[in-house]
Amino acid sequence: MTSHQLHTADTAADAAKEPLRVLEGAFGFVPAAAGLMANSPALINTFFAAFGHFRGGGTFGPDERQVLLLSNAVANRSEWAVAFHTLESLQDGVAPAVVEAIRRGERPADERMAALSAFTRSLIERKGHVEAAEVAAFKAAGFTEEQVFEVITGVAISAMTNYTANLAWPPLEDAVVPHAWKTGYSAGA
Repeated sequence: MTSHQLHTADTAADAAKEPLRVLEGAFGFVPAAAGLMANSPALINTFFAAFGHFRGGGTFGPDERQVLLLSNAVANRSEWAVAFHTLESLQDGVAPAVVEAIRRGERPADERMAALSAFTRSLIERKGHVEAAEVAAFKAAGFTEEQVFEVITGVAISAMTNYTANLAWPPLEDAVVPHAWKTGYSAGA
């Protein structure tokens, strides 16, 4: 459990209230990582603006966005974020088998989702120093040059939430509890 202030729209500084209000309206609750990011108006507002562009102006579909974000959460070993994005992935139409494979750190059977997950994880693990063959494999799965760079947006957004959650250990929201995850997860464990 965190020792850092977990803000709501009522307790956050004025400069951090609006993103929390919008998130609460979208989810029915303020996601814990966002409540923690509100300790820094600069962080919550940067995250909120970047996520708005990623979701509203990006080219990935909702299921692809969630595969990207869940892959980031697993790569960053962020227990809160894996649980949260498991819920979101299932709600956004990602096949349960794809979600389980990613949670286990395995390659999903769905080739397109496997390519997205693998490229995302490689960007994180290799700190952007991916091989030309990895870019070619990503594009061969039907992704565009624009999406090569758009993955970077998802990685950056995830760094904000995953690092916040890794630093502060927020509690899981009731809706997320059934999707709890621990580093080293494997099916049936």
